[in-house]
Amino acid sequence: MEVDEAQEVWELKNRVEQLDGSDDWRYKYDEAEQKWFADKRPWTGDPHYFRRVHISAVALIKMVMHARSGGNIEVMGSMQGKVDHNEFVVTDAFPLPVEGTETRVSAHAEGNEFLVAYHERSQEVGRKENIIGWYHSHPSYGCWLSGIDVQTQQSNQQYQDPFLAVVIDPIRTMSTGKVEIGAFRTYPIGYKDPDEGQSEYQTIPLSKIEDFGVHCKSYYPLEVTCFKSTMDSKLLHQLWRRYWASTLSSSPLLENRDYLASKLDDIAAKAGQAHEDIQEHTRAHHRVDPNRKLLTLSKDVEKIGHEHLQGIMTQAIRRALFRSA
Repeated sequence: MEVDEAQEVWELKNRVEQLDGSDDWRYKYDEAEQKWFADKRPWTGDPHYFRRVHISAVALIKMVMHARSGGNIEVMGSMQGKVDHNEFVVTDAFPLPVEGTETRVSAHAEGNEFLVAYHERSQEVGRKENIIGWYHSHPSYGCWLSGIDVQTQQSNQQYQDPFLAVVIDPIRTMSTGKVEIGAFRTYPIGYKDPDEGQSEYQTIPLSKIEDFGVHCKSYYPLEVTCFKSTMDSKLLHQLWRRYWASTLSSSPLLENRDYLASKLDDIAAKAGQAHEDIQEHTRAHHRVDPNRKLLTLSKDVEKIGHEHLQGIMTQAIRRALFRSA
């Protein structure tokens, strides 16, 4: 019973939409329709053409399990699905055999060969969905595109469009129980968004702020929603049992202790930098608002405190479950 209840909580946290029979169109693949999109390429005239991505719960949990298996090493995979007007629909995902480090991951010849072979086998068994995107992990440093990620996605959109980039942070996911995920499309090279507004707040480590800042105007985020239907409920439940078993046997407080320590070090470094910036502007007689300088820092502190509290609550729930068993 605990497994089912935990799955329900996970689905609520991640706002997984339950489809009825009439909504199972998201799984139906119309080859003629997809060919029309590929031929007409309506997105070429509008850099913001794609606005939303719908991800099946099965694909989502597969990506999370793969991202978590890499620990502090980045991993990469591909997504299958289709496009529906100005939306992506991701129905499945699979890992790629690629080499990753703590800061980057890239697909070499072996990964590309595997990708082609996997797609061919899918076609042979009646899975007609195209490869519509790639995903990779950012362990502990949030969902955004680095300079290398931007170059990769620009290349994908040039030669394989329509194509989507998804980023998952497995460390923050384990801290809160809610999947930390972002979906992105890059702008054409040289394009500047005329309606450029303030970027959504993100907790970026000090060591990666420069990389984030240089490239953050080269792409835009898509709204992410999740869904499930009666067609994939059994498969989702089996995947969930594996996910729940591995989650139950681990403690976020212990597994993420290095992450917590690094975040505290990062906050201390940001505080020191903010203090130096304020002093420098004061000596130069520049008008500076200390509250504005420290606003982002206070948000970082609030976020890490919330994540740690979630870990404590999760551990307390597990102890209560085992005591009542």
